[in-house]
Amino acid sequence: MFSIAKTVDAYVPAQSPTEISSLNVGDTVYNGDLVVSSSKIRKVPLIYHPEYLIEDLKDNQYTDFITAIATGSVQTPIDAITGRNISRSGYATGFNGPGMLVINNGKLDVTPPGTFVWGFKTPYTTAVKTAKGINIVTQNKTVKNVSAADISNSTVPSIYVTDSALKQWYNDSDIGDSITLDYSLTSFNDGRNSITPNQIKTELSNYTNEYMLEYPSGAPVMIYNGATNQNVVGTGNSVLGYYAQYNNVLREENARTFVKGWNNTVIPPHTWATGKDDVTFTGVYDASVGGYPSHGACPPGRALRAAVMAAGCPLPSGMSSGFLSVTISVNPSSGIKVYNPTDYPLKIVIWTVGSGTTMQIFAKAIQYTP
Repeated sequence: MFSIAKTVDAYVPAQSPTEISSLNVGDTVYNGDLVVSSSKIRKVPLIYHPEYLIEDLKDNQYTDFITAIATGSVQTPIDAITGRNISRSGYATGFNGPGMLVINNGKLDVTPPGTFVWGFKTPYTTAVKTAKGINIVTQNKTVKNVSAADISNSTVPSIYVTDSALKQWYNDSDIGDSITLDYSLTSFNDGRNSITPNQIKTELSNYTNEYMLEYPSGAPVMIYNGATNQNVVGTGNSVLGYYAQYNNVLREENARTFVKGWNNTVIPPHTWATGKDDVTFTGVYDASVGGYPSHGACPPGRALRAAVMAAGCPLPSGMSSGFLSVTISVNPSSGIKVYNPTDYPLKIVIWTVGSGTTMQIFAKAIQYTP
């Protein structure tokens, strides 16, 4: 009977890994996350696999052992239908950082993260102006309507848009205009599924959350950095300087704003990145152009340009190769784009020494390597 049962069992199709998974294949998982739904695991006749009784005893699954004896059917052990980094009780284990649930060789498997994992900040929830208020839209689906009189951060919660900014936007916008209220992370370098705003807040580090708050939509955001080495691969420096025709106090303010906008920006391999969009520059009157450009941004711009180009980057978009380093029509932080053509992430560190027109600006491009 045992021989016949084993022969019959060989012709029964194996259970699909997606049938037993408690998450979607491609989802991000961490140590301790439940990835297998035991209730979904197929039971088989005990005569097919009497050895499973031994597995029940090893796993202290006494209830399943007794049920198998009483009913003649036994649950397939988890480790018989799963691969790496999944415990005998169905939890992710044995790795650090954000792993990914995959199917490998026909089995459910958790792949540890590569040395670097990054995605891109992508609009997830928006407010769309209507004739009477706003519609809250998540993933192209309207989930809530708010009247104009009720618009506030209590009715329209957002960590990206303040109460006053939301009301100002509503007053200044036209019907059909939209503003982003929340963001997800998408298009990961390792192909994992998008990470929703709620997962970002609860599962990712405070550093990642804070980074997303500072940088514009579309910015690359690293969620894991397993590098063991940091090497300075480019440097630059400049001096603010004195210009009688301009307001040097405002120039210094803009130079410090530039430094704040670019310091600690991380550019993943073969990726474009900008500075922060939560900084504000002050216009400095320039009679030669008849306007108020952000004078004072060029000295730190020269330091930044020198550091990233020494690291192997091309001339950043929004910058020129001359003494006036920042193109006058762009925002010196979010309007400049730096491309990293190397195989490893670059981190920009930029700072000032001193004050006034003799203030010095220094920049470094630091490369992360395994």
